[in-house]
Amino acid sequence: MNLRLAGLQSDSIVDGPGIRLAIYLQGCPHHCPGCHNPETHDPAGGWPVASGELLEIIDRHSRENGSFTIDGVTLSGGEPFEQAPVLALLVGEITKRGLNLVVYSGYTFEQLLQRSNYDRNTLYLLEASWLLIDGPFVREEKDLSLSYRGSRNQRLIDLSRSLAAGEALEWVGGYEFSDQSWIAG
Repeated sequence: MNLRLAGLQSDSIVDGPGIRLAIYLQGCPHHCPGCHNPETHDPAGGWPVASGELLEIIDRHSRENGSFTIDGVTLSGGEPFEQAPVLALLVGEITKRGLNLVVYSGYTFEQLLQRSNYDRNTLYLLEASWLLIDGPFVREEKDLSLSYRGSRNQRLIDLSRSLAAGEALEWVGGYEFSDQSWIAG
């Protein structure tokens, strides 16, 4: 199965904690005024890539001389949840490789949780991810001092805790990367 990509960024330090391979997906229904990536809005834009080919790219960027060179993978956009059926196949393979997963969405956690009631792929993508940066970009709430997000309404959601609680619980930070697993620092 193919994904539609808008771009890739290796060694990103702005798309989540640690050093990340950022995958920018094509297609977004939100069209937020002032969007950082407006070229990703058109679902027919970008280029198709097979999930197996993307895994090869992840493998090339994640290991060098037998050791990890990235801490994790970030799915951004566009809107990753618009491609949830193909991503559901990919994210399991990413986590099997010991990489954590951060996903950005213009949807809120609450909207995605509701969607997951009828869309198993959305639920699987949430369950496989470590952090969710949720909510649309709101130009009036733009704040460049925030880590990993552009406007004050956006949240960093700790997904495993939030899914267990059935409500959005923000990630409080204080984690460091050690031996391919995120631990309390």
